[in-house]
Amino acid sequence: MYLAAACCLLFACNNSGAGTSSADSSKAVTPASPATPPPSEFADARYADLQKKAMAALSSGDVAGWTDQFADNAVFNWSSGDSLAGKEAITKYWTERRAKVIDSLVYVNDIWLPIKVNQPQKGPDMPGIWVLGWVEVHVKYKNGARLAFWVHSDAHYNSADKVDRYIQYIDRAPINKALMQK
Repeated sequence: MYLAAACCLLFACNNSGAGTSSADSSKAVTPASPATPPPSEFADARYADLQKKAMAALSSGDVAGWTDQFADNAVFNWSSGDSLAGKEAITKYWTERRAKVIDSLVYVNDIWLPIKVNQPQKGPDMPGIWVLGWVEVHVKYKNGARLAFWVHSDAHYNSADKVDRYIQYIDRAPINKALMQK
């Protein structure tokens, strides 16, 4: 019985062309491409690598390496509504933050998703390359306080492969509380 089942399976696997003419098989080889691109699709993984490199720079205290990713007209938004406009303002903020507030910064359990938005949906959604990131952050502040929390970020790349929009979703209440501790 097992021998008969094995023979049938073997015959079925080796009989892929049986019953079809060469004209029929040529039709099924090439799938039709869509007339319009999908609303969004995966982007090149190199964009995720760019974000990993930038985050590693910030973690090591290399603020210039972190801010090198930004376009001159970049806007950095926090989920609270605060923002920084321009690479110069972003550089000043993070230079002061790393020098005066943050003692050490470690990123773990990071997840990166590079996507290409072909058709924006609503709100601030812009077409182009976005990298969505989720990162567990472990930070020690200059006052000795320590925190561990998750941050979600969205980075939009312009045509020169520079970040022109960066959105960081973070709960600042625990950070503010930790900074008030002595």
